[in-house]
Amino acid sequence: MKAVVYTQHGLRIEDPQSLFDAEVDKPTPGERDLLVKIRAISVNPVDMKVRTGSPTDKPRILGWDAVGTVEAVGSKVTLFNPGDEVYYAGSIARQGAYAEYGLVDERIAGKKPASLSDSQAAAIPLTALTAWELLFDRLGVPENGGDGDSLLIVGAGGGVGSILTQIARRLTGLRVIGTASRPETQVWVRDLGAHDVIDHNRPLLQGLRAIGTPEVRYVASLTQTDSHFQQIVESLAPQGRLGVIDDPETLDAVPLKRKAASLHWELMFTRSLYETPDMIRQHDILNRVADLIDNGTLRSTLGEHFGKINAENLRRAHALIESGRARGKLVLEGF
Repeated sequence: MKAVVYTQHGLRIEDPQSLFDAEVDKPTPGERDLLVKIRAISVNPVDMKVRTGSPTDKPRILGWDAVGTVEAVGSKVTLFNPGDEVYYAGSIARQGAYAEYGLVDERIAGKKPASLSDSQAAAIPLTALTAWELLFDRLGVPENGGDGDSLLIVGAGGGVGSILTQIARRLTGLRVIGTASRPETQVWVRDLGAHDVIDHNRPLLQGLRAIGTPEVRYVASLTQTDSHFQQIVESLAPQGRLGVIDDPETLDAVPLKRKAASLHWELMFTRSLYETPDMIRQHDILNRVADLIDNGTLRSTLGEHFGKINAENLRRAHALIESGRARGKLVLEGF
């Protein structure tokens, strides 16, 4: 089958060998696996992190967002049948979705939103799972609750921020404050439902005071946590909660002690990496998100369509994400 792979980690994305087209064997499903014929994918920052930092002794396929049709199922699969349309984010411990076919455990796949095109749906799984888990499982915000409290989303214009802004606005009573530095991204974040938008290139506390909210109960730090950490601590209300998804070189939690504030890490791959007893929650979340999209509560966060799934187009997508100027999700479709 066709696939886009890398064999040497750490190459600059301009190097044709950083990602290249290849022919690889079609995978065979295990007991709980779905074999999915992939029609659309999206690109996430984790793709860059693995490509640049993870050595491999065989061609590795990146990509952890996919939409497609179930072609075959493992012997113990009960949730899906051949012919079903699915979307998923997969497991970082397995080969990814830059390929004609992929395997995914049924417990972390969901039904594709019926109202979305393949490209629109491909923009959703990884970021929706991350946002949902961060808000409800890690920070402990009650669904339909949070009245009178505020959530600060640092990096609200990116992939996770774009869906988190919607979920928090539509499914909680929180005042949603997003950060974005460029005018077009600020407009995007407001359009997604943020009550207020502040510029994260300026001190966060200054921006919060300007909108009459000198402290917030919850913070979701999605990017550049190193740079913003001191301001985040100052902005947190006593007994507040901080959720982090990026990869700061270090994170000194001691400054949180004075406020009795809690720190929460979110990694949507944890459930699949460890096959936790609640792994099927990701199946349930994806199905719930699909329902919320189909009834008009949430919308796709597709930012730009990059054309066919091939190495050239994927290198362009990686380059844009590495530039830090992507808005929403970057999607590719078909071979």
